[in-house]
Parts: sequence; C-alpha cells; structure tokens
Amino acid sequence: GVLVAKFKWIILMILGKGKLLLVGLAQAKTFISMAIALGVYTMLYGWRFALGLIVSIYVHEMGHVAWLRRYGIAATAPMFIPGFGAFVRLKQHPATVGEDARVGLAGPVWGAAAAIVFLALGATTGSPLLLTIARVGAWINLFNLIPVWQLDGGRGFAALSRGQRALTAGALWVLALSGVDGMLFLLAIGATFRAAGKTGSPAVGDRPVLATYLALAVGLTLLIVAASGAAAGLPTPAR
Repeated sequence: GVLVAKFKWIILMILGKGKLLLVGLAQAKTFISMAIALGVYTMLYGWRFALGLIVSIYVHEMGHVAWLRRYGIAATAPMFIPGFGAFVRLKQHPATVGEDARVGLAGPVWGAAAAIVFLALGATTGSPLLLTIARVGAWINLFNLIPVWQLDGGRGFAALSRGQRALTAGALWVLALSGVDGMLFLLAIGATFRAAGKTGSPAVGDRPVLATYLALAVGLTLLIVAASGAAAGLPTPAR
C-alpha cells in the first residue's frame, strides 16, 4: 500500500498514456511478433503468465517510444523476439548523450510502473500469479539497468561523470550486499568497471539522469522485495 501510494503518479501516467499504448498494437508487425511471443511463452509458462509477461515487456518498450516522440525522433513500433524480450528500432539517433540516456531509462521507468500495477492488483486480489508477474517484471527491468553495451543502463551511464558513476557503483554495492537478488551484483560490477574507466565519461554529469537511475535501482529492488513478501504472506492452498 505504501509503495502504491508513493508511486501512484507513475500509475496515473501509464493510464493517461492509454492512447499511446494502443498505437503499437495497431501495427501489424508488432501484433504478429507479440502473438508469436505469446505462443512461445504460453507453451513454457501457461497463457496467463505469458500474457502478463508480454504486457510488462510491451509497456517497457512503449516507454522508449514515448520519449523518442518527445524528442521528435522517428522509430518503429516494438518488435518481440521470444526469449530476448523486444526492441524498438530508431530511424535516427538522439541529438545528445543526455537525450539518449533519457530515452533509455524511460523503458525501465514505464516497466516499473507496470510492475507496480501488477503488484497492486496481486495484493488486492491475493493472486500469486499477478504477484509473480510483478516480481518478474521488476527483475527484467533491473536486468536492463546493467550499465553495459546497449542495455538501458549502459545508455544511462553514458551521461554520468566519473564521480557520478563511482557514487552509483557504491549505492549498487549496498543494494547487492543486502542479498535481495543476485542480479544486483552484476549491476554493481558493471558500474564499478564503468567508474574505473578513464575515458568515455563527460566532465559534467547529468544530475537528472543520475537521480533517475538511482531511483530505479532502489525502486525496482523494493518492488522485488514487496512482491516476494506479499506472495509469502498469502495463505497456503489446501491440498
């Protein structure tokens, strides 16, 4: 309840972007690739979980689309690849490193909002399935924050100064040592290597990007804890 109250503005933002979320579904390639991914995941996990997973990934990708539109950057609608999530192909590049960082982190921001919605629904209805979708959704977005290659975290780190990267690495090590999820160690290790690098970092870092990255790392970790705790608190079904 505290988590939902704290991040209710994110939920309202997602609901207010309903028209944008429908844009991708109107694209034949997106719809077909989504249907194929849904079929693959259904064979592995069942259609209910598969549908929740697809929705989580789709909302994440539409976060990128929303910010690309904000900067006037043309891009395709999301395309799904079973086992690898989905991607949006840019038809032109952001003008600055800061713009690219914001576009990259917009995916986890929207993805976190989707996880919050599933968490709220799961906690309200007492559905283990919805809580599991919330936890997996948070985990996927946390994975995307690993600051390497073309992952969203890598794009975000490109706008951070060396000092900001060191600060972020320290915060990530604290989260990793909390023992919530082993994925946090990958984030901390990646951030440490990026902070240790002597080239590739701007002299003056982007503070809003820093704040967004740290908020996402902490928020997604709390989402995993909340979803796991809510699921553990549900009554065990009688056999």
